[in-house]
Amino acid sequence: MPPAKRISMGNPIPIDVNPSPDIALDPAPVAAALGLSTAEFLRLLETRRISQLCERGTGEDAGLYRASFYRGRRRVRVVLDHAGRQVGPLEIRDA
Repeated sequence: MPPAKRISMGNPIPIDVNPSPDIALDPAPVAAALGLSTAEFLRLLETRRISQLCERGTGEDAGLYRASFYRGRRRVRVVLDHAGRQVGPLEIRDA
């Protein structure tokens, strides 16, 4: 069998595998952006009928977190600092 061929993947991307801190955010603005009451938003989030993704900033964005929430064709994103304070406006997009 011939030796395995190495394939270059381009520039490496640094990742941090340390445990992520818990970041809490005020659910009311996200719920309103999705057209829901806060209680309904939390219920749908708990039952996984709203998808979520949290990304940790690197480089110049170190210390910031971007949380994205998806319901149907709507996406709401919020950027938070390490204390859970919102940085800038919500980003709302319909796919």
